[in-house]
Amino acid sequence: MLKVLTILVALIAIATYGFISYLQRSPELPKIDYERWWGKGQKVDEDESVRPFKIEFNDTMIADLKSRLKNRRPLTKPLEGIKSEYGMNTIYLEKVLNNWVEKYDFKERANRLNQLPRYKTRVQGLDIHFIRVKPKVQGVKTLPLLMLHGWPSSSKEFQKVIPLLTTQRTGYDFVFEVIAADLPGFGFSEGTNKPGLSGLHIGVIMRNLMRRLGFNQFYIHAGDWGSNVATHMTTVFPDEILGYHSTMAITSRPYSYLKLFLGSLVPNFVMDPKYVNRVYPLSDLFSYLLRESGYMHIQSTKPDTIGVGLTDSPAGLAAYVMEKIGVCTNRDQTNTEHSGLAALEQEDVLDTLTILWNTNCIVTSTRLYAEGSNKEAKIVDNIPTKVPTAVVNFRYEVVHMPVWMLRDKFQNIVHCSFYDYGGHFAGLEVPKELADDIFKGMAAILEYRKRNSLNF
Repeated sequence: MLKVLTILVALIAIATYGFISYLQRSPELPKIDYERWWGKGQKVDEDESVRPFKIEFNDTMIADLKSRLKNRRPLTKPLEGIKSEYGMNTIYLEKVLNNWVEKYDFKERANRLNQLPRYKTRVQGLDIHFIRVKPKVQGVKTLPLLMLHGWPSSSKEFQKVIPLLTTQRTGYDFVFEVIAADLPGFGFSEGTNKPGLSGLHIGVIMRNLMRRLGFNQFYIHAGDWGSNVATHMTTVFPDEILGYHSTMAITSRPYSYLKLFLGSLVPNFVMDPKYVNRVYPLSDLFSYLLRESGYMHIQSTKPDTIGVGLTDSPAGLAAYVMEKIGVCTNRDQTNTEHSGLAALEQEDVLDTLTILWNTNCIVTSTRLYAEGSNKEAKIVDNIPTKVPTAVVNFRYEVVHMPVWMLRDKFQNIVHCSFYDYGGHFAGLEVPKELADDIFKGMAAILEYRKRNSLNF
């Protein structure tokens, strides 16, 4: 009997080892077309010039928007005792819509946005918009930093952070030259009319943009979908990406999800007890994801359907977008009318809404959810990267992953920090803290590269 049990235990051990080894395997990098054409029609020789660009909210757009808002149908009031538990509180929404019509100064806000130099250039058939700010300093290193946003945002998300990054500060022998790009189909960047534009292929476009601007090696900061794009870039171009800083680092490797479940058995052992409640118990995490991820399912399956209403009604667009911004800023405030939006300046929220309406990009931006994980992208997701990585964890970030999981994807995490406040749109809510952490993270990355004699 003992012999049988011994054999059984041995077989279980071998099977377990084999299963874990299978989950840990790293596939070959798939063949990727670095010049794939995403523009209309067939590939043509394109104008590679970099053109100055200015944002304009013209009178025709403003008049039409205000007319639609003024002539909207009456909004249905919340149920008795309900704040934002059922979604956007329409009493609060009414106030914001009225401010959009009566108090929001479209021309002045456009002028503010244009205070940072903006450009466009065609990359793989698409007009890509970006902010580029060079520091006016001497005697310190200048690090080229590509900044990538997520949905429903644009480079506007970094408007407050960029001046802090391009200004020399005490204790650091470097400063940043910032290139903050709008992802294709977001903000003022052109969307594609061809299927298949995943985060992986957007990463190729962003890499080619940086090459167009003269940077064969550079650093990245990103969050949300920008983080997805940047993660692919660190995997496909590890010799070109010198370092990566993220507010939302994610590993999608199968082995990582196994560790997530195993960690639930001993959470205080695998995580700092102070931050365990950001991940465990899993029942709370799954409840939160189930409650708040409905928009993801819609956008991953039927983005064009939901886009009809959002394209036609600015009030509907505001309700849909503001509800997600609020929850992602502070998910614990659904018991308030503002659902977390109070942490942001209302003008910043209205800027985002106005850009979405002005460029009519709500459909092209939501399509990324449907295109985001094609076969090639899933393969690249499962390949680790050695690019030195820095991670900042703000309290209400959409998803928090412990470092012991992240190392499955990011093998060289050199900096990890935690804040007891802040949310998904850190660049708008806590720009100083975000800028501080980017400096700290990049300092750790530079030290790692120096210590390991890596090229700069």
